[in-house]
Amino acid sequence: MKLVTSLTSPYGRKARIVLLEKKIPFQLQAENPWLPDSPVPTLNPLGKVPVLVLEDGVSVFDSRVIVEYLDPLSPVAHLIPGEPKSRMAVRGVEALADGVTDAAVAVYLEKKRPADRQSADWLSLQEKTLFRGLEALAEALGEKSWYHGNGMTLADIACGCTLGYLELRFAEIDWRTPHPNLAKLFDKLMARPSFKETVPVV
Repeated sequence: MKLVTSLTSPYGRKARIVLLEKKIPFQLQAENPWLPDSPVPTLNPLGKVPVLVLEDGVSVFDSRVIVEYLDPLSPVAHLIPGEPKSRMAVRGVEALADGVTDAAVAVYLEKKRPADRQSADWLSLQEKTLFRGLEALAEALGEKSWYHGNGMTLADIACGCTLGYLELRFAEIDWRTPHPNLAKLFDKLMARPSFKETVPVV
Protein backbone atom coordinates (compact mmCIF):
# COMPACT_ATOMS: atom_id res chain seq x y z
CA MET A 1 0.00 0.00 0.00
CA LYS A 2 1.00 3.63 -0.48
CA LEU A 3 0.50 6.64 1.79
CA VAL A 4 0.27 9.94 -0.04
CA THR A 5 0.82 12.90 2.27
CA SER A 6 2.64 16.12 2.93
CA LEU A 7 5.67 15.74 5.20
CA THR A 8 4.35 18.60 7.37
CA SER A 9 0.80 17.29 7.72
CA PRO A 10 0.00 16.32 11.33
CA TYR A 11 -2.82 14.12 10.04
CA GLY A 12 -0.45 12.38 7.67
CA ARG A 13 2.04 11.98 10.50
CA LYS A 14 -0.63 10.22 12.55
CA ALA A 15 -1.20 7.70 9.76
CA ARG A 16 2.55 7.21 9.25
CA ILE A 17 3.11 6.55 12.95
CA VAL A 18 0.30 4.00 13.04
CA LEU A 19 1.79 2.22 10.02
CA LEU A 20 5.24 2.19 11.64
CA GLU A 21 4.03 1.12 15.07
CA LYS A 22 2.04 -1.72 13.55
CA LYS A 23 4.97 -2.66 11.30
CA ILE A 24 2.83 -2.57 8.16
CA PRO A 25 4.97 -2.16 5.01
CA PHE A 26 4.06 0.89 2.94
CA GLN A 27 5.42 3.25 0.33
CA LEU A 28 5.55 6.94 1.28
CA GLN A 29 4.72 9.40 -1.50
CA ALA A 30 5.35 13.00 -0.42
CA GLU A 31 3.05 15.50 -2.13
CA ASN A 32 2.06 19.14 -1.67
CA PRO A 33 -1.73 19.22 -2.19
CA TRP A 34 -1.65 23.00 -2.69
CA LEU A 35 0.30 22.82 -5.96
CA PRO A 36 -1.78 23.12 -9.15
CA ASP A 37 -0.30 19.93 -10.61
CA SER A 38 -0.73 17.89 -7.43
CA PRO A 39 -2.06 14.37 -7.99
CA VAL A 40 -3.92 14.47 -4.66
CA PRO A 41 -7.32 15.59 -6.07
CA THR A 42 -7.32 12.56 -8.38
CA LEU A 43 -6.93 10.31 -5.32
CA ASN A 44 -9.20 12.24 -2.96
CA PRO A 45 -11.94 14.46 -4.41
CA LEU A 46 -11.59 16.69 -1.34
CA GLY A 47 -8.01 17.45 -2.36
CA LYS A 48 -6.64 16.69 1.11
CA VAL A 49 -3.92 14.49 2.54
CA PRO A 50 -3.31 11.90 3.78
CA VAL A 51 -4.62 9.35 1.30
CA LEU A 52 -3.95 5.64 1.70
CA VAL A 53 -3.93 3.89 -1.67
CA LEU A 54 -4.59 0.17 -1.31
CA GLU A 55 -3.13 -2.58 -3.49
CA ASP A 56 -6.31 -2.69 -5.58
CA GLY A 57 -6.16 1.07 -6.19
CA VAL A 58 -8.91 2.00 -3.76
CA SER A 59 -8.26 5.31 -1.98
CA VAL A 60 -8.92 5.65 1.74
CA PHE A 61 -8.94 9.22 2.99
CA ASP A 62 -9.31 11.14 6.23
CA SER A 63 -6.77 10.14 8.85
CA ARG A 64 -9.42 8.81 11.22
CA VAL A 65 -10.78 6.46 8.56
CA ILE A 66 -7.25 5.40 7.60
CA VAL A 67 -6.24 4.44 11.15
CA GLU A 68 -9.57 2.66 11.66
CA TYR A 69 -8.76 0.56 8.60
CA LEU A 70 -5.15 -0.09 9.61
CA ASP A 71 -5.55 -1.14 13.23
CA PRO A 72 -7.06 -4.61 12.58
CA LEU A 73 -4.58 -5.41 9.80
CA SER A 74 -1.77 -6.35 12.17
CA PRO A 75 -1.84 -7.81 15.70
CA VAL A 76 1.20 -5.68 16.55
CA ALA A 77 0.54 -2.61 18.73
CA HIS A 78 -3.25 -2.74 19.02
CA LEU A 79 -4.06 0.97 19.18
CA ILE A 80 -7.88 1.16 19.24
CA PRO A 81 -9.68 -0.82 21.97
CA GLY A 82 -12.52 -3.12 20.99
CA GLU A 83 -14.62 -2.59 24.11
CA PRO A 84 -17.15 0.16 23.27
CA LYS A 85 -16.56 2.50 26.23
CA SER A 86 -12.77 2.24 25.96
CA ARG A 87 -12.97 2.70 22.21
CA MET A 88 -15.09 5.82 22.68
CA ALA A 89 -12.58 7.23 25.17
CA VAL A 90 -9.62 6.74 22.82
CA ARG A 91 -11.41 8.00 19.73
CA GLY A 92 -12.74 10.93 21.76
CA VAL A 93 -9.22 12.08 22.61
CA GLU A 94 -8.26 11.62 18.98
CA ALA A 95 -11.18 13.84 17.92
CA LEU A 96 -10.16 16.43 20.52
CA ALA A 97 -6.54 16.43 19.37
CA ASP A 98 -7.60 16.68 15.72
CA GLY A 99 -9.86 19.59 16.64
CA VAL A 100 -6.95 21.45 18.21
CA THR A 101 -4.94 20.74 15.06
CA ASP A 102 -7.80 22.00 12.89
CA ALA A 103 -7.79 25.29 14.81
CA ALA A 104 -3.99 25.57 14.63
CA VAL A 105 -4.02 24.97 10.87
CA ALA A 106 -6.75 27.59 10.46
CA VAL A 107 -4.65 30.15 12.36
CA TYR A 108 -1.54 29.29 10.36
CA LEU A 109 -3.32 29.66 7.01
CA GLU A 110 -5.05 32.89 8.04
CA LYS A 111 -1.74 34.43 9.10
CA LYS A 112 -0.27 33.61 5.70
CA ARG A 113 -2.78 36.00 4.12
CA PRO A 114 -1.82 39.67 3.66
CA ALA A 115 -2.17 41.48 7.01
CA ASP A 116 -4.90 43.79 5.70
CA ARG A 117 -7.01 40.79 4.65
CA GLN A 118 -6.74 38.79 7.86
CA SER A 119 -9.81 38.49 10.06
CA ALA A 120 -9.07 39.35 13.69
CA ASP A 121 -12.39 37.80 14.75
CA TRP A 122 -11.61 34.54 12.94
CA LEU A 123 -8.12 34.38 14.43
CA SER A 124 -9.47 35.05 17.92
CA LEU A 125 -12.10 32.32 17.56
CA GLN A 126 -9.59 29.72 16.38
CA GLU A 127 -6.99 30.67 19.00
CA LYS A 128 -9.58 30.33 21.77
CA THR A 129 -10.50 26.89 20.41
CA LEU A 130 -6.83 25.91 20.33
CA PHE A 131 -6.15 26.88 23.93
CA ARG A 132 -9.41 25.39 25.23
CA GLY A 133 -8.56 22.18 23.43
CA LEU A 134 -5.09 22.02 24.97
CA GLU A 135 -6.62 22.47 28.41
CA ALA A 136 -9.07 19.66 27.70
CA LEU A 137 -6.27 17.38 26.48
CA ALA A 138 -4.28 18.06 29.64
CA GLU A 139 -7.32 17.47 31.82
CA ALA A 140 -8.12 14.18 30.07
CA LEU A 141 -4.56 12.93 30.63
CA GLY A 142 -4.34 14.09 34.24
CA GLU A 143 -1.66 12.26 36.19
CA LYS A 144 -1.80 9.14 34.01
CA SER A 145 1.18 7.94 31.98
CA TRP A 146 -1.04 7.26 28.96
CA TYR A 147 -4.52 8.38 28.00
CA HIS A 148 -5.97 4.89 28.27
CA GLY A 149 -4.67 1.76 29.94
CA ASN A 150 -1.04 0.88 30.50
CA GLY A 151 0.36 1.57 27.05
CA MET A 152 0.26 3.85 24.06
CA THR A 153 -2.97 4.04 22.09
CA LEU A 154 -4.22 6.11 19.18
CA ALA A 155 -5.20 8.80 21.71
CA ASP A 156 -1.55 9.36 22.64
CA ILE A 157 -0.43 9.31 19.00
CA ALA A 158 -3.05 11.89 18.00
CA CYS A 159 -2.10 14.17 20.89
CA GLY A 160 1.60 13.80 20.07
CA CYS A 161 0.98 14.78 16.44
CA THR A 162 -0.95 17.86 17.55
CA LEU A 163 1.81 18.96 19.91
CA GLY A 164 4.39 18.29 17.21
CA TYR A 165 2.49 20.57 14.84
CA LEU A 166 2.49 23.33 17.44
CA GLU A 167 6.25 22.88 17.82
CA LEU A 168 6.61 23.22 14.04
CA ARG A 169 4.33 26.17 13.31
CA PHE A 170 3.90 27.98 16.62
CA ALA A 171 7.20 27.96 18.48
CA GLU A 172 6.05 31.14 20.24
CA ILE A 173 3.24 29.27 22.04
CA ASP A 174 4.42 28.00 25.41
CA TRP A 175 2.11 25.04 25.99
CA ARG A 176 4.66 23.15 28.11
CA THR A 177 4.63 25.45 31.16
CA PRO A 178 0.87 25.37 31.76
CA HIS A 179 0.58 21.70 30.78
CA PRO A 180 3.60 19.79 32.12
CA ASN A 181 1.77 16.48 31.80
CA LEU A 182 1.43 17.03 28.04
CA ALA A 183 5.11 17.95 27.85
CA LYS A 184 6.03 14.74 29.66
CA LEU A 185 3.88 12.67 27.31
CA PHE A 186 5.28 14.39 24.23
CA ASP A 187 8.89 13.87 25.30
CA LYS A 188 8.16 10.20 25.95
CA LEU A 189 6.56 9.83 22.52
CA MET A 190 9.47 11.60 20.83
CA ALA A 191 11.80 8.92 22.17
CA ARG A 192 10.00 6.33 20.02
CA PRO A 193 11.45 5.54 16.56
CA SER A 194 8.07 6.12 14.91
CA PHE A 195 7.93 9.70 16.18
CA LYS A 196 11.60 10.39 15.49
CA GLU A 197 11.26 9.16 11.91
CA THR A 198 8.23 11.35 11.21
CA VAL A 199 9.37 14.70 12.58
CA PRO A 200 7.85 17.27 10.18
CA VAL A 201 10.16 18.57 7.47
CA VAL A 202 9.64 22.14 6.26
